[in-house]
Amino acid sequence: MAHNFIDAGVNLTNSQYDDKRSDIVARAKEAGVSNMLLIGSNVSDSQASLALAQEFNVVSTAGVHPHDAKEATDDFIPQIQQLLTQKEVIAIGECGLDFNRDFSPRAIQQSVFEQHLALAKITKMPVYLHERDAFSAMKAHLKNTSVKGVLHCFTGNREALEFYLDYGLYIGITGWVCDERRGAELQSLVPLIPDDKLLLETDAPYLLPRSLSPKPKSRRNEPMFIHEVANTVAKLRGQTIEHIANISVENFNRLFLAGKDR
Repeated sequence: MAHNFIDAGVNLTNSQYDDKRSDIVARAKEAGVSNMLLIGSNVSDSQASLALAQEFNVVSTAGVHPHDAKEATDDFIPQIQQLLTQKEVIAIGECGLDFNRDFSPRAIQQSVFEQHLALAKITKMPVYLHERDAFSAMKAHLKNTSVKGVLHCFTGNREALEFYLDYGLYIGITGWVCDERRGAELQSLVPLIPDDKLLLETDAPYLLPRSLSPKPKSRRNEPMFIHEVANTVAKLRGQTIEHIANISVENFNRLFLAGKDR
């Protein structure tokens, strides 16, 4: 039986998808993916994600990823703000802090992140948050404001999960949970996420679920594989895959689309 899924995180602009995007979207729809959120990681990428969202009748984000923070121009906020006027753009981000790779200096990451939070406060739009090995700093920034949104691709510990949930954030779970090597801690935390805070995402083309069998020859993740994330999450939570599909769709619509003219 086919289930209705929403993939709350797809990097459809990624070059791994060049000349294949129509096929990727078609396969996702055949697999029951009724909507997907295309992630923007800088201004030009956010513009490209919007164009794809319009082409495929899905939705997108607009923001500057911490990896790209060092490239952000002085006028990036007005450019993001302009994108937010489009009905397909439903969240601010991907934005946040990444102290794991430090592709941008931490001070610049934090300045750019603060500007995203200020924009979210003004526009009352949800934020699409990235945090890796930067929980203490992220916590400090969030405590200074009040925004709604999702912690995308959550891979933190119990302390982080409890803070994000208490703050009111939704939690995005990816194929990381399907990895028996590095996903063990996440597997233990997934049952602690309330039904009304769970989102499912592939983060495709990254994080191909290790439990997927057979694996695609390309080793490239696709939105069609959201069912594998859902199946693993369902088992860990002692719930049916139908229940997981239903609540994650309801949560997505409540967070991102309530009141939107779509």
